[in-house]
Formats: sequence, structure tokens, C-alpha cells
Amino acid sequence: MSPVRLLWVPMLLCLTRAWLCHGACVEVDSDTEAVQGHGFKLGCISCKMRGEVPASAKVDWWFMAKGESEFSHIYSYAEMTSNIIDDRFFDRLAWNGSKKTDDVQDGSIYIYNVTFNDTGTYRCFFDRTLVFSNYEYRTVTTKFININVVGNATRGMASILSEVMMYVSIIGLQLWLVMEMVYCYRKIAAAGEEALRESEAEYLAIASESKDNCAGVVVAE
Repeated sequence: MSPVRLLWVPMLLCLTRAWLCHGACVEVDSDTEAVQGHGFKLGCISCKMRGEVPASAKVDWWFMAKGESEFSHIYSYAEMTSNIIDDRFFDRLAWNGSKKTDDVQDGSIYIYNVTFNDTGTYRCFFDRTLVFSNYEYRTVTTKFININVVGNATRGMASILSEVMMYVSIIGLQLWLVMEMVYCYRKIAAAGEEALRESEAEYLAIASESKDNCAGVVVAE
């Protein structure tokens, strides 16, 4: 293998690993306490198990108010188009998830002007299709979020833990990327040294062969 190819193989491996790290998905639980009159983000993240496989996903949200016994379909998002279905949420829901892609992994929505009537259980439903070369594979994921609406903001333990876990995940991913960069640098350096040694050995072999040929010519004369 030529020195150029020896240098490119670990470099491509490094770029591939860095891209996978950059595109990493982390599932973080939603906050569960909303404040009356304020906006609130209903978080719902569903990461693909095979990040390299193309996919498309549809996200549906359902709501069961406190005291009710059945869920009502309130919101749908598919093919980068949203649809508010429940009259109680008209002009109060907005998409807050993955942008400009059918490969949705963040299915979060945002509620404007929260009221006490928004207290209850929300159901986030992911319907994902993974597209392989010869077939398609469908997966579904459901998450439940219990929301309590209060008059004044308080910092709940769940919110604190979620925030801490988010920062821990971010720091962990950054450390992983640094380790991968160091690993790739060492591999590239080792490949470069090996290529130089091969080039030097090849040069010495050619020089020795030329010297022998010259000596043969002198003897013949």
C-alpha cells in the first residue's frame, strides 16, 4: 500500500467517528411543571438505534386532562407539516422539534399561554420507518409526560436532575470527541512514520542496487 493510502485510511476513520459523535442524539426527559400564563416546552426525544440508516418519522401528541379517562388527539407532525387537531389548543401549539428534515428525532412541541386546564397527561407517539437498501422497517415509541400547572414557578427536583443529566451528557460527548481526535492523531502519526520507514527502505534498496550495478560495470571493463 502506498504512503498516501496509509495516511488516508486513519484520516477517513477519524472523520467518520467525529461525524457520528457530532450527530449524537441524547434522550432527555421533559420538564413536568408549567406556569399559568407562560409558555411551556413539552419535550419528547426518540433517538434512532441505527444513526447511519435513513429514516422518516411521524409524531402525534395526545392529551388526557386531569379528571378525564381517555386521551384526545391534539397534534400531528409529518413531512415537515404540523396540524393542530384539538380546539382547546388552536393557536397555542407550535412545533419545537427537529427542523427541515423528515428524519425526526426531537418531537417536542411548545404550548403558548398555559392555563390550569392544561394540567394532565400528555402522550408522545413516534411512528418511524427505517429505510434499508432492500427493505423498510417500522418502529413505534410512546412516551408519557404528566404536567402540573402552577400559579408561580418552582424548581422541582425532576427539572434539576434533567438539567444536570443534560450537561453531563454534553460533557461526556465532548470528552469522547477529544479522545477520538487523540486516537486518530496517533494513528495518523504512526501511519506517517511507517510510510517514511518504507520509503527510506525502498530508497536504500534502490541505491544499493544501483551501486552493485555500477560495480559490475567497472569489473566488466
